[in-house]
Amino acid sequence: MSTVSRRGASSPRELARIGDRLSFVYLERCTVHRDSNAITAEDADGVTHIPSATIGTLLLGPGTRITHQAMAVLGDCGAGVAWVGEHGVRYYAGGRALTRSSGLVEAQATAWANRRTRLEVARAMYRLRFPDEDPAGRTRQDLLSMEGRRLKECYRRESTRTGVPWRRREYHRNDFSAGDAPNQGVTAAAQCMYGIAHAVVAALGCSPGLGFVHSGHERSFVLDIADLYKTDVAIPAAFDAATEGEEDVAARTRRMLRDRINETGLLGRCVRDIKDLLRYDGTRDTTDTTQDRVALQSDGDLHVEGGRNYGDEIIW
Repeated sequence: MSTVSRRGASSPRELARIGDRLSFVYLERCTVHRDSNAITAEDADGVTHIPSATIGTLLLGPGTRITHQAMAVLGDCGAGVAWVGEHGVRYYAGGRALTRSSGLVEAQATAWANRRTRLEVARAMYRLRFPDEDPAGRTRQDLLSMEGRRLKECYRRESTRTGVPWRRREYHRNDFSAGDAPNQGVTAAAQCMYGIAHAVVAALGCSPGLGFVHSGHERSFVLDIADLYKTDVAIPAAFDAATEGEEDVAARTRRMLRDRINETGLLGRCVRDIKDLLRYDGTRDTTDTTQDRVALQSDGDLHVEGGRNYGDEIIW
């Protein structure tokens, strides 16, 4: 098989696996640049060096500027980058796969393209959310109802645990401060979880848009994965942050969520869950991870070497 392109950057074998990285790093009001294989954050207090290969997701808050060279090294390392607006209400993310294989995205597309297997994966996702219940045979409406009840119960449980009053979930897209402290915390936690899930999905080479529960959005699969950990990771962190009032609740939520993600090894768990959900055993992964390689598809699911002209050749 022929080499598509030769990258001067580190190979996946030399990079930290996505499951072993820091969950996310949040920066605001600074200039982000590059120094060798690290990124630098410069503000009024000086320059901070951050090893780029250890970042899962870089969250860029208000007042940040980032250079082309910084984005290049983050892309080479497969780190996710999320531009987060004021209070984290606006969100944009991107990344590049750490893998050279298309095996996982092909497994995802195969499962998604068939209605039966698409529903099977959705049920498997709900099985992760409801370990004590069997979603087999449940319709999609049944699953949605189960999830709605689960979230309401989680809000009530966390309110009782922390003593933070809870009325109902409110999300004000254009006015973050309109919500009370727990709602602000839940919104901030959700934005961080979307960034982390997007970084893992991108690093594994999956398609963010091919969702099994969510549909019709460019990040449907990202939302699917982020929601798996909503009640045991994101919402508890939001309520813990809300116990100290509304002042800086978003910043406290990010710090508490970051600690919780690291303590629970969420990134590694996320990688394992995606592979299990897509029933991927890694058999399509190439053994040589140092180069980009491509094959051509022939009949009978036969893959042949690329970069050759088969006009006068018999493949088999």
